[in-house]
Amino acid sequence: MSVVERTGEARLHEVERGIFAWVQPDGTWWLNNAGAVADDGGVLIVDTCATEARTRRFLGAVAAATGDAPVRMAVNTHQHGDHCYGNSLLPDDTVVFGHTAMREALLADPLIDGCPPIWTPVPDWGHVTRRPPSVVFTSGLTVHLGTRRVELRHPGHTAHTPGDVVAWLPGERVLFAGDLLFNGLTPLVLMGSVEGALRSLDWLAAFEPAHVVPGHGPLATASELPEVLAAHERYYRFVLGVARTGRENGLTPLAAARAADLGEFAGWADAERLVLNLHRAYAEAEGGEVDLLAAFGDAMAWHGGPLPTSV
Repeated sequence: MSVVERTGEARLHEVERGIFAWVQPDGTWWLNNAGAVADDGGVLIVDTCATEARTRRFLGAVAAATGDAPVRMAVNTHQHGDHCYGNSLLPDDTVVFGHTAMREALLADPLIDGCPPIWTPVPDWGHVTRRPPSVVFTSGLTVHLGTRRVELRHPGHTAHTPGDVVAWLPGERVLFAGDLLFNGLTPLVLMGSVEGALRSLDWLAAFEPAHVVPGHGPLATASELPEVLAAHERYYRFVLGVARTGRENGLTPLAAARAADLGEFAGWADAERLVLNLHRAYAEAEGGEVDLLAAFGDAMAWHGGPLPTSV
């Protein structure tokens, strides 16, 4: 694995020949990973970034690493802005792929128009506009870039979000997992499903990848992946257990979070996501839906103010 380009804190890693991962430390709020696949047919981009500045740095690094090869295609792994707000900076003729639910969610996303003061500093997206995928699918789609085969697959159920997609290169055994994986920091399932995220872990393991690019956090190899998946499983079961105890004792999600012992997860960044994940777990158990503003209000109360971000 070689580092091809460094821009600020972010780095473009070549995980296999012509397959790149853009890793933005420390992977916390709005600092996603993205990627690129290059062959004679040009480049396929896997996700963009939250802001104009960060997306331009990413695309510039890819251009330098690929000899300014044309960006033919792109795919968004899900709806959240850190993975798709930069879509509008892709060339006009780039074909953007995504799940049907992802396209619908981005079209309805209010944050790109103006972010409320949930985070500090409030993110400045720069000159980006809403650009949803132009080609959508529901279960899977295979695209070919020169000699490379890239399989875009949905797990078959809601997990991190309803429209999660992974990009899988079976020939090179490289998996771009999107936010189905947060390596070494707190996962988020506020807009998805705790049970669904838990189920997705076996689905990810079944790919048997040699290299994994998570949505946030460090890259993982085949030998490291089992522990990454096991840590996610322990966390999701922890969330379900806290939610069950909280509901039995008549506690709100915020009160349940305050009463919980984070244990091994106390060192993970973005620990306040426990509150958000409990809102989702409560809603699932009670057959309701999450009030997103109330959930973020509780997360801010748990944190003691607006949530930190480096964007």
